[in-house]
Amino acid sequence: MATMRDVAARAGVSAKTVSRVFNNDPHVLPETRSHVEQIMKELNYVPNVLATTFRSGRSSAIGVAVPDIVDPFFAAIARAVDTVARDRGVATLLTNLGDDPGRERDILESLLSRRLAGLIVAPVGVDHSWLKRWTDSTPMVFVDRAPAGLSADTFADNDEAGGYLATHHLIGHGHRRIAYVADTLRLSTETNRLAGYRRALTEAGIEPDDELVAAYVNDRESTEAAVTRLLGLPDRPTAIFSSNARSSMLVVHALPANELAVVGFGDFPMADILHPALTVIDQDPDQIGRFAANRVFERVDHPKRRLRRTTILDVTLIERESCKVARH
Repeated sequence: MATMRDVAARAGVSAKTVSRVFNNDPHVLPETRSHVEQIMKELNYVPNVLATTFRSGRSSAIGVAVPDIVDPFFAAIARAVDTVARDRGVATLLTNLGDDPGRERDILESLLSRRLAGLIVAPVGVDHSWLKRWTDSTPMVFVDRAPAGLSADTFADNDEAGGYLATHHLIGHGHRRIAYVADTLRLSTETNRLAGYRRALTEAGIEPDDELVAAYVNDRESTEAAVTRLLGLPDRPTAIFSSNARSSMLVVHALPANELAVVGFGDFPMADILHPALTVIDQDPDQIGRFAANRVFERVDHPKRRLRRTTILDVTLIERESCKVARH
């Protein structure tokens, strides 16, 4: 197997120049870069990642920690991060945080102990101040929601605006009894979407009704119980705003056909071929993942930059048929 010194000898350059070419150093002359890259191909040069890690004290991997790796939204973020990372010759380590805030610290510290090139987190905990001791050594970016007690780069959707847009759209179709179905209300994503829902109702002169809010809808049993309770109310809802893709998939399965109008927060595969096709607030998890990964590598390339930035991304409504179900 060819070594860096073999490449350097064949190319007539120093081993340091070969290293700079491999690491995409912008100070290498274009003609030198082209020549060295050609020699690398001819010799089928593969860098010794273990040696590089040993010398630098840092793994050539980026960590991604999300609540649910099979959730379409988080899976898309992880896929986008991996695409950016592979372009940099960096692997991706993906882990599942689950929904228990108490386990988050142990899981993240296990990842961070690997001396990652960077870490991207969709947090589930309620305190992240303990991460401060890691931020100087490991570039860290949060996605979907901001950390608590920690200043960090964050990319998130405009959840409040999305909740407002979904509810306003249902009101425009004549609905005044609109239920809100959520997973957990302790997360900022959910509380912000709920705030948008309530703002749309209030602006339309509709008094928000806590009986129409169903939380902790996260499996078939809890969804069926929530739907049964909502449909059994004396003044039952005529529409549902489901605040996340996982809840939406459960709700459409539990609802009798064409029983209520539905708008969901977050698109997912096959949402457009359901009957009726699901109207959704569309996020762009691919964009979030790419932005987050690029920010990590920006921090790697420029470690002295200290300003942490929060970027809020716009959401849009994709109208399909589920919001047009007739009022009862």
